[in-house]
Amino acid sequence: MRPAQDAAGRYAAAGAVSVAPMMDRTDAHCRYFLRLLNPGARLYTEMIVDQAILNGDPGRLLAFDPAEHPVALQLGGSDPVTLAAAARRAAAFDYDELNLNIGCPSDRVQSGRFGACLMAEPQRVADCVAAMAAETTTPVTVKTRIGIDDRDDYAFLASFVTTVAAAGCECFVVHARKAILAGLSPKENRSIPPLRVETVYRLKRDFPELTIVLNGGIGSVAEVHRHLAQVDGVMIGRKAYAEPYLLAELYAQAEDAIGPAGRCPPDRGEIVRRMADYAERQLSKGVRLHHVTRHMLGLYAGQPAARRWRRYITEHGQQAGAGPQVLIDSLGIIDAAA
Repeated sequence: MRPAQDAAGRYAAAGAVSVAPMMDRTDAHCRYFLRLLNPGARLYTEMIVDQAILNGDPGRLLAFDPAEHPVALQLGGSDPVTLAAAARRAAAFDYDELNLNIGCPSDRVQSGRFGACLMAEPQRVADCVAAMAAETTTPVTVKTRIGIDDRDDYAFLASFVTTVAAAGCECFVVHARKAILAGLSPKENRSIPPLRVETVYRLKRDFPELTIVLNGGIGSVAEVHRHLAQVDGVMIGRKAYAEPYLLAELYAQAEDAIGPAGRCPPDRGEIVRRMADYAERQLSKGVRLHHVTRHMLGLYAGQPAARRWRRYITEHGQQAGAGPQVLIDSLGIIDAAA
C-alpha cells in the first residue's frame, strides 16, 4: 500500500467534492456540463458492467472528453478475472480512478451477483480489487453501504473494510445507509433506511490511514462543510443533478489545489453559452440536442423564470433538427425576467 496520507492527499488534490455515479444520468454530456460548474469536483461515470466492456465497443462505452478530468469509471461485476480484463481495457482511456460498485441494491444487479449483495462476500470483493489493481496503475476504490439487511452493525462494516483494504483499496466511498436487498426499490433504498453518518465518521476515526468519502442525503453547502470536518470527502448524487448550481457554489467557497476560497461562481448564462458550443460539436457527430440539454434542466432551479426556461429547452430541444441556437434563444426568457 502507498502511504495513507498520500491516498487522502490525492483525493483532496482533485477536490473533496464528488458527484455520484447515477444510472441514466452521469453520461459524458452530463459530466461535461457539471465540469463547467465545478472545475475541481470528481466526476463518476454511470456504472458499466465488466461484461459490457469485454463484449461491446470499449471506445463507445469508455471514451470521454479530456475536460472531464478528474473522472472515475465505475465498474460492476463480481468475477476477479473479468473485472481485471475490464480494468486492463479501461487503462487505455486514462481514467483517474476505477471504482467498484458494492452499493447498488437493485434486483437486476443482485441477479448478476454484484452490487450491495457483495458486502456479504468481503473476500470476493478483496480478490476483485487485487485483480483489478494488478492490471492498472490507476487507483482502485470501492463504493459501498454501511451494511445489508440485518447485517448492519459497525463490526460488520469494519470487518468488510479491513478485508478489502488489505487487498490494496485505499479509498472507500460509503453511502451512510444500509441496503435492504428485498422489499425495497432502489429509489426507496435511497431514502427509507435511515442515514447514519456517525457510522461513517467512526470509520474514518478507526481507519485514519484510509480515504473515507461520505455519500447519502447531502443537499447543501453547510452540510458539505460540516461533513468535511469529519471525513476526507463528500459525494453528492440526486441533489447535484436536480440543482447543479450547488456545485458552482461549492467551488466558489472551496480552498483546494485549484485555488483559494472566495472565487466567483460561474454565470449561469455563460454556462448555457458554453454548452451551446459543446452541443454544436456533438451534433456534428450525430448526437441529438435533447441528449445534451436533458441534463441542464435544473440549472436555473430557484431562479425567476426557471420553469419557463426549462419548458422551452425541453420542448424545443426535442424537435427535429433542433440545434444549439435553442440554448442561445432560451436566454431571452431569463433576460426578460431579470
